[in-house]
Amino acid sequence: MSDASSVIDDLARESEELDRLVAELGEGRWALATPAPGWTIAHQIAHLAWTDRGALLAVTDAEAFAVEAEKALASLGTWVDEAAREGAALPPAQLLAGWREGRAALDRALRAAPSGTRFPWYGPPMSAASMATGRLMETWAHGQDVADTLGVVRTPTDRLRHVARIGVRARDFAFGVRGAIAPTEEFRVELVAPAGNDVWTYGPRDAAQRVTGPALDFCLLVTQRANRADLALRAQGPDADRWLDIAQAFAGLPGAGRPPQGGAR
Repeated sequence: MSDASSVIDDLARESEELDRLVAELGEGRWALATPAPGWTIAHQIAHLAWTDRGALLAVTDAEAFAVEAEKALASLGTWVDEAAREGAALPPAQLLAGWREGRAALDRALRAAPSGTRFPWYGPPMSAASMATGRLMETWAHGQDVADTLGVVRTPTDRLRHVARIGVRARDFAFGVRGAIAPTEEFRVELVAPAGNDVWTYGPRDAAQRVTGPALDFCLLVTQRANRADLALRAQGPDADRWLDIAQAFAGLPGAGRPPQGGAR
């Protein structure tokens, strides 16, 4: 059995929370524009459904996934938008049903994966736990776009720990994808948990370069769902300061990020 059951449980809860936001939407509201340029609510759900299918393929049929990965490399700058556009063209009921079926199948496959198994992905191979963590990060981030579009303020949960961990671990990638050399020293990251009763810490206690602030704000930053200027994050040291300008938790090319809104969230 998979050793990733706890994060798979959290992925299911995150997906269910987003499902509740969109389940009762009238057909016209699926066409509402979200903060992601060119993407409607339908595009957001279509992207999640498509990525879940890719993850399921990676877990269950590595050879078939390799074929899909080759297609992605052939159209690196457009493949994500193309897939979202194709899914968004479906009737909302069909799109929603497909997303539900796909994520349920992925849930079963991840739970059945033998401990220690690693699966191909668009970056390094991933364990079942890493795959579920990545899916949770994307589900939360795209869910934030949907929530912002609908004017819903979601209550942050400790599931954000998974998103924060990816953001911290992706520090060197954020520098490298921009052609910069990553700092050699570790940073200290201290994030106040959503309930305010805990601090999530990463890196050596005595590190000279530090990042501190609310976990929610850090997660919004590394998923590029909010501009740094609108977040209560603080950096100590020039490299940590630079990191907060470029941080990303997702694979692929750097995103444009979101424009500042003129005040802390």
